[in-house]
Order: sequence, then structure tokens, then C-alpha cells
Amino acid sequence: MRRRRSADAIALCLLALLVLRGVLWGAPTPSRSDSSRLIQTPPAAVAISGRLLADVRRFPSGCSGLLELDRIDARRVDGRTELQFPECPAPLLQGWRVQATGVLRRPLPAVHPLLPGSAERLARQGSWSQLRAESIEVLQRPWTPLADLRRDVAQRLQQAVGPRRGGFLAALVLGSAQVQLPEDNRAAFRLAGLSHALAASGFHLSVLLGSVLMLARRWPPGLRLPLAATALLLFLCLAGAEPSVVRAVLMAAMALLIREAGHHSRPVGVLLLTLSGMLLLRPAWALSIGFQLSAAATAGLILTAPRLEKAVQAWLPDRCQGLAAALSIPVAALLWTLPLQLLHFGAMPLYALVANLLVAPLLAMLSALLVLVGPTAVLPLMLWPVHQLAGLVITMASWISHWPGAQLLTGRPQMWVVALLVLGLLLWLLGAGPCRRCWSLISLATALLVQGLVQLSDGLVTVERFDRHWLLSRHRGRAALVSTHGDARSCRMAKKLAAVHGHGRLDWVLLLDPVATDVLACWQALAHRVEAPQQGQAPIAIGQVLRSDGLSVQRLQSRSGALVMRVGHQRWQLVPSPQALWALQQRQRSEPRPLITETWLGFKPSAPQRRWLLKHGAGARFVGL
Repeated sequence: MRRRRSADAIALCLLALLVLRGVLWGAPTPSRSDSSRLIQTPPAAVAISGRLLADVRRFPSGCSGLLELDRIDARRVDGRTELQFPECPAPLLQGWRVQATGVLRRPLPAVHPLLPGSAERLARQGSWSQLRAESIEVLQRPWTPLADLRRDVAQRLQQAVGPRRGGFLAALVLGSAQVQLPEDNRAAFRLAGLSHALAASGFHLSVLLGSVLMLARRWPPGLRLPLAATALLLFLCLAGAEPSVVRAVLMAAMALLIREAGHHSRPVGVLLLTLSGMLLLRPAWALSIGFQLSAAATAGLILTAPRLEKAVQAWLPDRCQGLAAALSIPVAALLWTLPLQLLHFGAMPLYALVANLLVAPLLAMLSALLVLVGPTAVLPLMLWPVHQLAGLVITMASWISHWPGAQLLTGRPQMWVVALLVLGLLLWLLGAGPCRRCWSLISLATALLVQGLVQLSDGLVTVERFDRHWLLSRHRGRAALVSTHGDARSCRMAKKLAAVHGHGRLDWVLLLDPVATDVLACWQALAHRVEAPQQGQAPIAIGQVLRSDGLSVQRLQSRSGALVMRVGHQRWQLVPSPQALWALQQRQRSEPRPLITETWLGFKPSAPQRRWLLKHGAGARFVGL
């Protein structure tokens, strides 16, 4: 026993070092021959050619797809670039060789540390450039058996049970990385705590492998093992070599080999060996959110679920002993993935346990039916139960996602706060003595206290992109927002900004766009009250006050477009436009300046304007006076 513990401790230390190496030094960087090094200043149109790495997908702002480059103009290059189309062209499929013309540019970085931008998203995929395609030509349509198989599976399922339910079934078979689902479907499963159902993971593989082994239980080992290996290979080919998929396949393969050899496998050792081997080969996988969540959930199922099941069994009557496993599995996975959810998303699904208890049996039945029937040949006899189960799962996920407070927004905490939370959870889940439990409570309480103080503090957050400006004011757990524009893009950014700071619903929103917004419903879903220009009138009149407890904004008593915002005891001056600044300069000559704590500009000032602001105690965008 001591030897096993020592071996586990050594393996755990090695894994920790590999994770640290991946986080600190595993981030991919462009090579010397990468296409991003050929970006011209000023930008100029170029012709590029290469192979599509995935089907071009449709998004609200257009279509995009990732291209493996081989030439820019007449020069051979390496690397990847993202093709962007303002209007979606005819279908462009994975594996096709294409030639496109347009302006090659660098992707935009994040507008805020908590809001990753295109640069961060593409860097994880090994791309550091984007091309806004003006024209595109298909050079070659090579045979792509795997991509064709995935596409054929998705199309057959959608034809059999309809596009909505068929897309969900295709995600069960292939994983959501290979299938583009409607955004409302994704949001419903995410809010209900069922995102794992749409991602190819160990759950789907266990159903597939279990069904195959059950059918071949009477076969000799010489035939059973190749059949299981074929099932694993098929799963890997269909779901793609995502980190979570590779982890599940490697663990299943090792456990199967150990079992067929007549030995008992140690799940902890299999997990540590799998994760260590993956990070040795690909350190950058340590930065993959899917890999992190998959590894954490698996560790919870191995280390915590058995102990939790025994504890629950002691409290349940004999007739309900079967509920112990159903309760312990989702609770263990939720506890081990909680720090990662807070770190990456600043939110957690409040009803995840209830959702998994209700939906997990249906998902297991549905996955088993898909395995037994075969995704490419749905029998008419089995079509009806598959159709009904898919509809029931989608309906339940949507129903749960609309429960009050379905998503608990906590705001994204700092890394050291998450480290305290992880330390506290590990001491609680793995420790046995009262001393460890005491230190666990201290660590957890400290993390909760620090994050609570951050959420209840006063402050302002500013974001700027494409001459659009947003100002989020926060006071004692509530918030309000000022936006210089009222279009759909501005509303989407405002929602993201509010969510990452832990605010699901704002007190009020003030739109300073002189043009009336055509997406008022989007803003009204974000705030209890929305003030926007109507019929040429300003959103708030001179002297009018837009107020909630501790937060208010008021237009100055003059023709200036400047406003004064109060955030707790702070008093901010808001200057949304150059015209408002000019009027403010004229007023400053004849009227005394009110007591102002800080100043915010909704535009980029010129050099003379900057000098005037500095002279009068302001600054470039929002500066203390």
C-alpha cells in the first residue's frame, strides 16, 4: 500500500510539472515561415492558396473557416489563416484546396483581459492571421473519406428525425466540435449543466465500448479485443483528435488491455499515465479548456465518486440504494470541475445536479440505441424511440435552462483566488483528518470572501473597439452601463462584459447613439430599464436623472452633451463625443468646474484635446482629476 501511494505521489508530481510546463511554456508561437510574418503595412491584397481544415461554418456576422496555407502570391509559406466571408459563399468543405484573394491582417487582441478576442482564439488553433476574402475559387476537391463519413452521418440523422433533433443526435455521435448546432440549443444545454452531453467524451465512449463488449461477451478474446479496438478507432475517427477524445480513447485502451491480460487496472495510475504521456507529446494541450475539464471530471469520478457513494448509501434507505451512484457521479464531476468553470466562464449552472439526474438516464438510453442501431442505417422500427427520446432530452434541457437563476454568475476570479479554491476542495475531498478539513475550510472561506469583496466593490470598467465605447459602472453587486452605440454588435459586447463581471441583469442602460437602435429587444433583455434616443430626442433631457441605488447619471445644465455619473461616493464626468468636449471647454471659461473624481471619453482625443484635458486635470480616456 505504501509503495502504491509513493508511486501515485511521484506520478502526481510529474503530472503537476508537466501541466506547469504546458501553461508557462506550452503556448504555440508562429514559426519563422509562418504566414503572419508576411503581413504588409499598410495592408495590401494578396492571393493565398491552401487546404481547408474544416467545413466553412455560418455565424451571425458571416462565415469563416480555417485554411492550411501553402502559398501566398507566388511564395511558399507555412501556417494557418482564418478565412472570413461577410456573405456566405457556396458550401466549402473540409479537405478542398482553394485560392482566395483579400487583405491579410493580424487578428484583433482582446478588448479586456476577461474577454478573449480573435487573436487568443486563433492562437490556440495555431493561426496568427486572418484574410477577409473578396473572392474564392475551388482548385481541387480531393477524396476525404473521414470528413465525408462525418457529413454523411449528420445528414442521415437530420433527414431521419429533422434538422433540430437530428443535429442533436449527430452531436451525440460525433461531438459538437464536428457538428454546428443552433445557438439556442447550445445555450440551453450550457445553462442546464449538460454541455458534456454535446461533447465527445468518456461518457459516449463508455456507452459505445460497453455495448460492443456486451454483444461480443461470448466471443473468444482473440476476436473480442480486435472488435473493441475497432470501436475505439471508429470513435476517434468520427469525433476527431480533440484532447478530451484522445484522453478517453487512451484510458479505455489501457484499461481494456490490462483487463484482457487478466490483471486489475488501477484507475488512478491509468489516468496519471495517460495525462502525463499526452502532455509530454503535446504540452500545449495543458491550455485546452476541453482537456482540463475532461481530466478534472475523470479524476473526480475516480477519486471522489466511490467515497461519496458510500457516504450517500449510509443515509439512504435500503429501497433507494440505487440512487447513491446516480447522485455521487454528477456531484463528484461538478466539484472537481467547479474551479475551472469559474476560472474560464465566471459562472456555474445552478441546477446541474438535478438536470443530470433527470437527463443522464435518457442520454444513456439514447446513446445505446444509436450504437445498436447504427448511425448510418437507422431502422424504421427503431426510428420512433430515437426520435422521441431526442425530443424529450432537448425539451428538458430547454425547460431547465429557463428556471429562475439557472446560471449563477460569479464573475471571473483571479488565478490566485482559484488556486485557494482548488487547495480547499482538494484538502476536503482527499483529506481524512480534522486538521486537513480545518485548513480546507479556511482556504475555501478566504477564496469566497475575496471574490465576494471584489463583486461588492465600486468601480468602472471601460472597453473600446471599432470606435465603440462601453462603460460598466459597478456598485455593491449591481451595475449599469453606458454605450456610445446601440447596434447589435454593441449589445453583444455589453452582454459579454456584464456576464464576465458577474451581472446577469443590469439596473439600467444608457445609449448615447444619435441613431435610434433597431435591436431594442436585445438591450431590454440585458437591463431593467433602457434609455435610448427616440424621434431625434436625446435619451435623457437636461436635468433629468437616471438613477438606481448608488448609481446615477445626469445631463449637465447646459447645451453640452457631457454627463455626470455617480458611482457610490465617486463622481465621474462623461464626455461621449468631440462636440461635447468642445461645449465643455466653452463652459469651463465662464462656469466653475464641478467637483469631479474622474473623466471618461467616448472617443479618441486629438493632441490639442489631450493637452487641454491634462491641463484641466483630466486624461486620455478616464483619468483622476
